[in-house]
Amino acid sequence: MPTVRLRVTASEDDTRALMNALVAIEGIEHVEEVADLMPHLDDEDSSSAGLPDDASPGYHQIEVEAPNDEGMRRVHELVERAAERLSLAIEIVEEF
Repeated sequence: MPTVRLRVTASEDDTRALMNALVAIEGIEHVEEVADLMPHLDDEDSSSAGLPDDASPGYHQIEVEAPNDEGMRRVHELVERAAERLSLAIEIVEEF
């Protein structure tokens, strides 16, 4: 089954909305946010910790399994529309 991996920079709510839209595509059976393996370099003792300038949208990795090439095309179209409509930063990392 073809798989698309996405990197998304967005709030939790916008990411959840994107994932719900992906699940709604006919034939899509698996949409999952995979674990964040990046180490977080936040320093709790920093004088700037918790300031609004440090509060940016979250980083999410999403994995989508499509049933076929047509499903992959639909995922791409939806991701492009969502990025424009919700002002998300979305990168299609790899497909296999």
